[in-house]
Amino acid sequence: MKITCSSAELLAQLQTVARVASTRSAVQALSGVQVAAEADGVELRATDMEVALRVPLAAQVERPGSTVLPARLTLDVVRALPASEVSLELRPADQDVEIKSGSATFHIRTLRAEDFPPLPEPGGDTTVEVPAAAFVETITRVARSASRDETRPILTGILVSASGRELRMVATDSYRLSVKETPLDRELAGSFEANVPARALQELVRLVPQGGEGDDDAVLTVGVRANQIVFEIGGAVLSSRLIDGQFPNFRQLLPDSYEHELRINGEEFTDVVRRISLLAQKNAPLRLAFREGEVTVSAQTPDVGEASETLPVAFSGEPFEIGFNPEFLRDGLESVDSGDLILKLISPLRPGLIESADGSGFLYLIMPIRLNV
Repeated sequence: MKITCSSAELLAQLQTVARVASTRSAVQALSGVQVAAEADGVELRATDMEVALRVPLAAQVERPGSTVLPARLTLDVVRALPASEVSLELRPADQDVEIKSGSATFHIRTLRAEDFPPLPEPGGDTTVEVPAAAFVETITRVARSASRDETRPILTGILVSASGRELRMVATDSYRLSVKETPLDRELAGSFEANVPARALQELVRLVPQGGEGDDDAVLTVGVRANQIVFEIGGAVLSSRLIDGQFPNFRQLLPDSYEHELRINGEEFTDVVRRISLLAQKNAPLRLAFREGEVTVSAQTPDVGEASETLPVAFSGEPFEIGFNPEFLRDGLESVDSGDLILKLISPLRPGLIESADGSGFLYLIMPIRLNV
């Protein structure tokens, strides 16, 4: 195998694919990136056996072939190359790859190619094309609520449902719940529902170009199989195992009614919560004390300090105080689009609900923390 390409292009694609390479597997090849050069193009591939990624590399193929290189070391070497062009040549007799750029030459030992597994091809039993921008925007609104606790694997995923003209994603770690229902401009030619690892979807967010001309028209192809999902966009293919088990019924978790429904300036309230949270350390709660026409946000950490700030809200009725995990409350507020938000409350020991005032289909349910008076 021998290829020549732009150093910048190789660096960009290596940075993308190396994130998926395993950092803790006993199989050394899984910590590597496979460089696969064929007559019609080059692909960089990585997997940790749960998530796999294949990205195209614009390169001139002088000799086809494939090899597996250690991901982190190769990335560091390419980042340090002195010239704008680089060549990679496999030297089977020496069991290494020669990397040449300008006057610099590196020889990097290869990993066992036979231990690198074949990666899934695009497609599936069900294949649906969805607008990439809407898919990514929906992920970013709910992903923070997915659990990181591997002892409850079902909650480490995001329940993705797509049918008709609606895309819905749900995530929960049992302390908070995010739901985002996104209306689509066109009806989907197919439907699916799958519990996808949040990590895989967060990698997908990085793959989808955002903010450029024509990006709103980009199409994401989703292929669903019995225990696997495959995403394809712009020549890149991301695949992931699906999570087995019954995802919680989010509708049963939402209270039927609320005692208080307050419309608040989202940006102002979020800024206050960010400021006061600085003094909510060592698991100290963030306190919201509601009185006629106002709410006081406060935090106190022994041996550190305390802070409070009051802002006007249209509250009426008996005063009460409720406490929240400051990080969880901040996550919910920051997931709301700009503009006003609706805060719905029942009592100090019942969950609160944050939703967009513009009816954008975003809900964030958050459990309170019992306060010591």
